[in-house]
Amino acid sequence: MNSKNVSQRASQSGGLSHAAPRILFGVTGGIAAYKAVTAIRRLRQWGADVVVVPTHAALDMVGKTTWEAISGNRVHVDVSENANDVVHVNTGAQADLLVIAPATANTIAKLAHGLADNLLTASALVATCPRLIAPAMHTQMWMHPATKDNIATMRRHGWELIGPETGQLTGSDIGPGRMSEPEDIAQRAIDILTERGFGTPAQPAETGQNWVISAGGTHEAIDPVRYIANHSTGIMGVELANAARARGHHVTLVAANLSADVLARCAPDIDVIPVVSALDVHDAMLRQTPRADVVIMAAAIGDFRVDQSTTKIKRGESLTIELKANPDILHEIAINRAKQDQCVIGFAAETGDEKKTYIDYGIAKAKRKGADLLVINQVGDGIGFGNVDTNVTIVSGKGQIVANATGSKPDVAEQIIETISHYLP
Repeated sequence: MNSKNVSQRASQSGGLSHAAPRILFGVTGGIAAYKAVTAIRRLRQWGADVVVVPTHAALDMVGKTTWEAISGNRVHVDVSENANDVVHVNTGAQADLLVIAPATANTIAKLAHGLADNLLTASALVATCPRLIAPAMHTQMWMHPATKDNIATMRRHGWELIGPETGQLTGSDIGPGRMSEPEDIAQRAIDILTERGFGTPAQPAETGQNWVISAGGTHEAIDPVRYIANHSTGIMGVELANAARARGHHVTLVAANLSADVLARCAPDIDVIPVVSALDVHDAMLRQTPRADVVIMAAAIGDFRVDQSTTKIKRGESLTIELKANPDILHEIAINRAKQDQCVIGFAAETGDEKKTYIDYGIAKAKRKGADLLVINQVGDGIGFGNVDTNVTIVSGKGQIVANATGSKPDVAEQIIETISHYLP
């Protein structure tokens, strides 16, 4: 094992082959910043612990919340944050690999000359680990003599470059300066860590259980242009799928209208079935549940669908839409178990009113649905939906409270899966 440039954290772990490598992933303010999300996701899937350090300009491209969600770690931007923990020193010193992608001409110039005017450049001066950088800029900037000199300096200082490639740039420009593909950047990072002695992270032992989970929110078409929807993003369903897969279960995710960034969270070996409407979810779930040991209905299903017009409805003074009730998918699955000992779990997004609390409404729903467990979560303005902390109450089919969970969506998902595991035969 090559022990050169071993981080302080890894050197204390008892051996690189058993340590999860920590990657400091810097992101600068290039238009290609959104592609870094894919690279980070791939590195996490491989088993790396990724700490993202964006510049302020990078946050203009992709927000802090996204970086925290994709990496699973807190994101700091300024040297002054958590000053008592000396963040800029610890972030660099504890890294086993430093990756910067995209790297703008501005940041490359700073790194070449040892400037430390933000957390990323300060951390880079502290880091003693291998350093991989993926330049991204317009052709004229890449070909400028100053940039060429800066790149030569960085190579002399031990930086490894990947790219840039020749291809389509911002607008109609074509030429050298395009950032390397995120999959290639992630693979080179993995190769560097493997060469240094980090072993492939252990995969969970397969349990042989099949889990089917629905996620997202349905779209009910009004006409070929318009639809009725809800605010569900599907983040909780995806995190439930990830938590179940991490325990070794085979997972199928019935994904209703999930955005690309939410799907990017999904572990690579989860089977994803994209769907749109409540009837689509109904059909997909009934096809999958005969082989399922556990069924989780986390998707927000529209209660009604529309008698859809085959042509676009024109603007008028008024419009009457006739609604039809959608099937109660959870209830149907729960009372018609496809397998003996099949465990069925539902979700109830509730709001309280002057008559009852949201918990009261959830308990009443649990008694009607026939599921083994019902996860009740309060929703509303800034509550429940999206990438926010959440609070859930898990009740039995008889309405008895069995657990509570609070925290980020990944943390709560893990607690829900743990509770479900106690109900399995």
